[in-house]
Order: sequence, then structure tokens, then C-alpha cells
Amino acid sequence: MKHKRIISALLSTTMALSVGAGCLTANSAPEDDILYGDVNADSELSVADLVMFSRWMLGRGDMTAPDAADMNSDGKVNMFDFILMRRKVAEKFPDAIKYRLTDLCAGIESNQTEGLEADDELVLAQTGFGIELMKRLYNTEENEMISPYSIISAFGMLANGAKGDTLTEIEDTLGGIPIEKLNKYLYTLRNSQPDEEHCRLSTANSIWARNAPNRIQVNKDFLQTDMDYYDAEFYLAPFDQTTVDAINSWCGRNTDGMIPEIIQKIEDDEIMHLINAVAFEAEWQDKYESDNIIKNCNFTAADGSVQYAEMMSSTEYNYLSGDNAQGIMKYYEGGRYAFAAILPDESMTLGEYIGQLTPESLNALLKSQTTDEPIRTLIPKFKSEYSVQLEEILPTMGMELVFDKWNADLSGLNDVPIPMYVSSVLHKTFIQVDEDGTKAAAITDIAVNECTAAMPPEKQLYFDRPFLYCIVDTETALPVFMGTLNSVE
Repeated sequence: MKHKRIISALLSTTMALSVGAGCLTANSAPEDDILYGDVNADSELSVADLVMFSRWMLGRGDMTAPDAADMNSDGKVNMFDFILMRRKVAEKFPDAIKYRLTDLCAGIESNQTEGLEADDELVLAQTGFGIELMKRLYNTEENEMISPYSIISAFGMLANGAKGDTLTEIEDTLGGIPIEKLNKYLYTLRNSQPDEEHCRLSTANSIWARNAPNRIQVNKDFLQTDMDYYDAEFYLAPFDQTTVDAINSWCGRNTDGMIPEIIQKIEDDEIMHLINAVAFEAEWQDKYESDNIIKNCNFTAADGSVQYAEMMSSTEYNYLSGDNAQGIMKYYEGGRYAFAAILPDESMTLGEYIGQLTPESLNALLKSQTTDEPIRTLIPKFKSEYSVQLEEILPTMGMELVFDKWNADLSGLNDVPIPMYVSSVLHKTFIQVDEDGTKAAAITDIAVNECTAAMPPEKQLYFDRPFLYCIVDTETALPVFMGTLNSVE
């Protein structure tokens, strides 16, 4: 069974194509009535259709028959359909368009894969990773938000190309689950996510490799594993500005526009990017009505200042209680997901509370739900964006070697025997909580670089400043003479 999402293309073309455009939703129509690719509706597929499609991608015009542009029949029209259309036109008119198409998964078919249902081992591992990261990130001047799931998914893909102590450190930092088992957990999580009208959680993964065979030839076993467990998309790309635009366009599409950009440039020594995207959108099970919104309420910030906020007022029944905190669980439509609001006791600050959290205590709090009595609640409406570089924080959690350019072992990624390391881990999140529900997204981007600098020189010692000297009896190490040289004049 061919992998359903493999489209691997060199993202350069003789046409000046930008892939930063949005995604058009195609209307449903009987397949017999559509000549796919005939977007100008002249009853044939030709270069003219490709030009019209590319102009639409650039935002410079419309397509006469947009339904015909849905080449892969997924209900959306985007860059992937353009690549398929370009292939069809090239087959029909081999001399009309000069382009190169590289299939990173040539000869690889997806395997039948078995997953593992989430259990206490996974829950405590992911919760523990999130808590430890929050402890290192928390400060009173920012609204932090992370997605442990997104970060773990991105590093799960990377771990399938790591070896030795580098792999061990990644596994230990992510919660101590061997990568073979973590792959199965994440496979099941991704495939069990709801995709309903009023509650949706989606996960997408992609790997982008520089089109430079002398520097990187992506290992097929690594691709096979990430294809099987992560449904990862793979691209060969020139790693120029067109690739930056393509990566950002991919992130925007897979976060429903909540995070439209993750990178601004690609460094010359970067040879691979591994990216995870998560998008969540859900409506409240019990919605807030207009008369439940109270304006100009007081909110005391972490620095002690009093701010004004719009508060959402409601009566809730799902009460949470634990050590040094209490809260409520407000469910989203369908009941699969809920918003847990946790308020530390007045005797401690939020930072102090986070500092004493453990995976077990947080897990116990989230399972402590009781419905004995009604609770009057006020929750502020808010929207927050957050961005953080993790390459300096993760080593403090035990993941050091993967960032060490001379000692990282990522040899399972690349069949070209060059040293590689992770140079940066950028994590971006977005959340909006209001009377309708919640929208949230996360992107994790891992940049893998080759080591281009020379090995560190041998130790050097220049006696070009005052020094001590001795004449020593080498049998006894007894200094017979001792002196200092402070001047050579």
C-alpha cells in the first residue's frame, strides 16, 4: 500500500512559483464531470492550465474551474495539487516544461503498523516532560504555553536517526520510553484524534532535506520508520528562500493559519528540518451566552498590578482538588477534550506551585474530578502567542549530546558519513479562549546542521607573558632552581 501522503519534490522550478498562497477548498462534484487539471475549462490539460494555477498560487488571478485543480481528490487545492499537475503536464508535453522531481521514498512502501494505547507510562512521561520544561521556562513577565506532545513528536522523528548515547539522552529527556515503544504510542495518538465539526485535533509531520547529494542522502530506514509511525511528508528542496516560503506555507496550512511562520532563513550549514504541527479547535459543550460575559473585571497580574479583563461567567460542576491547588474541568463538545483551569492556593505564587509539581501530583489532580456541588466561576477571555528557543534549555534536562557538534550521533539520518548535530529547536504556540471555545496550535522545528568547521586545534601554549620556571631533578621532581621571567629586555 503506497503511503498516502508521499509527495517529494524539488521545490524549485523554471516558473517563478511561490508556495506561500493559501488553500482553496474544492466543491464536490461527480468525478465523471471533471477533467482534473483543466482549470481554465477549455476541455484539455495543457501548459495554459499550469500557468493559471501558478498565477492563483501567487494571488494574481482566479481559476475558471477550481474543482478541476484538486488533483489528489482530498477536498483541498494547494501546492501538492500543483506538483501533481506539473507532473501530468510534463508527461503530456515532455519538452514544454523542464523540471526535476525527486522521490525521497522511491522504492519504499508503508508497512502495516501496530500502535500502543496510551497508558500510565506514556501519560506520566509526557506530563513529566511538560512539567520539567515549564519549570525552566516560567517567568512572571510572559504568558508561556507549550505543547509537550508537539515537541515529543518532533524529537521522536529525530530519535529514529539517532544512535548510542545521543539516542539514550533523547529517550531519557522525553520520559524514559524507548523510541521503538514511543513510536507506537505516538502512532496511536495521532490516528485516534477526533476530526468532528465541533471538535478537531490534527497532527502533521514533515522532513525537509537539502538537495545536495554530496552532503546528505537521507537514510531509507530512517524514512521508512518516520513514514510508518508519523505519516511524515518528505521533501528535497534547495534550502533557499523558496524553501523558507514553502516551510512557512506548510506550517500555516497545518495550523489553520494560527502560526503562519516558523523560520525566516536557512543557514548554509543546515541540511535538514524536522517539523511537527498540531492544531486544535473545539467548541464548549456548555456554551457561554452573551449575558455571561462581564466586562471590566479585575485581574491581578503576577507583578501585582491590577488589570481589566472580560470574564466569562458560568456555573460548573466538575471540580478539581489537589495539593495546594483547586480548579475546574470544562468540557468541549463531544467530551473527548476539556479545559482544565488550575488555581494555586493563595499561600503560594504560581511559580512556587509549578516548582513543586510532579507528574504524579498533576495527574492525580486532573483525575480528582467531583460533581457534588455547583461552582460559580469566572474565567478571562484571552489570546496568547508564545515562541521559545529550546536548544539551551533541553541540555539542562539531560539532552546534551544531540546539540554537541563534535559528539552528536545522528548517523542514522544520513548515508553520507559526515558529523551532524541539532543547532536549534524553535517552538511556537498560539491559543485563543473565548465564549465560543478554544483554538490552539503548536509548531516544533528541529534544524539539523552538518559540522563544517575544522576540528578544534591541538592545545597551544604561548609563553608570551610573564611566567614561572624551574630547573627540576627529574628523579625526585625537586626544583633545583625556580624563577620568573617578567621581561626579556
